[in-house]
Amino acid sequence: MTAVREDKMTDAWLAERFEEHRGRLRAVAYRMLGSLEEADDVVQETWLRFSAAGAAQVENLGGWLTTIVTRVCLNTLRARAARPETFAWSHVPDPVLSPADGPTPEQEALLADSVGLALLVVLDTLTPAERVAFVLHDVFDFPFGEIAPMLDRTAEAARQLASRARHRVRAAGAREPDGTVAAQQAVVNAFFAAARAGDMSRLVELLDPEVVLRTDGFAGIPTVLRGATTVSGAALGGASPHAEFRPVLVNGAAGMLITLRGRPAALMAFTVVGGRIAAVDGITDPHRLRRLVS
Repeated sequence: MTAVREDKMTDAWLAERFEEHRGRLRAVAYRMLGSLEEADDVVQETWLRFSAAGAAQVENLGGWLTTIVTRVCLNTLRARAARPETFAWSHVPDPVLSPADGPTPEQEALLADSVGLALLVVLDTLTPAERVAFVLHDVFDFPFGEIAPMLDRTAEAARQLASRARHRVRAAGAREPDGTVAAQQAVVNAFFAAARAGDMSRLVELLDPEVVLRTDGFAGIPTVLRGATTVSGAALGGASPHAEFRPVLVNGAAGMLITLRGRPAALMAFTVVGGRIAAVDGITDPHRLRRLVS
């Protein structure tokens, strides 16, 4: 009986220690994978490995768990790279959707050290090792000496991976939103008002000249559009008198949930820089929308 009670106490202790780190582990996995479902799967796999190992003597538990998460994520990223046709279209990562008045405590934990949706799109173009090095160092401030063994590389090699990733991110033009969410939302609201009014010149005025519009490629919609005139034309062509618009937060920045007759039709994330829309990332796949909005 004593042994049974000790086992139960050990299980309870392990579960309690793991829960202290769950939020951060999920945040790391989400940024590495850009998928909420896969991030949850990785965290679950990490728990299984942790509970099986019974690592009561581990001194740096957070670092040890992060190492497990990183290696499981690496396996997932490498499996993706082995089947590039899966991501041949313009993949829009899973967004973290919050009410317009602010995220829940769980969402706040996931969005700590926030990474915008537009940046997650660029991270999908990196090699698995580059992405891991960039996320751990540039987002979560891990030193290269700790990153190196996770990648089975030297610290200098890990530094070079992060440097290459940083260069590619900058070259892709990914920018973080500026200003307050209220200021961002005002620009987004003006954009939809202009689209409904058919005001082409106002739409162009609200868009960065090099704006990029990405969608998940559902129903034959072009996956990538570039330039203020092209994106404005798409906005005018896609406007529906039956559409309803609800402001939301997408990864902590201004967004819009569009519904048609009460059903989700599109979720749009906006990157507003310098008072203009620099990027729009949209999800229109009804299966993804139901999962994200429910």
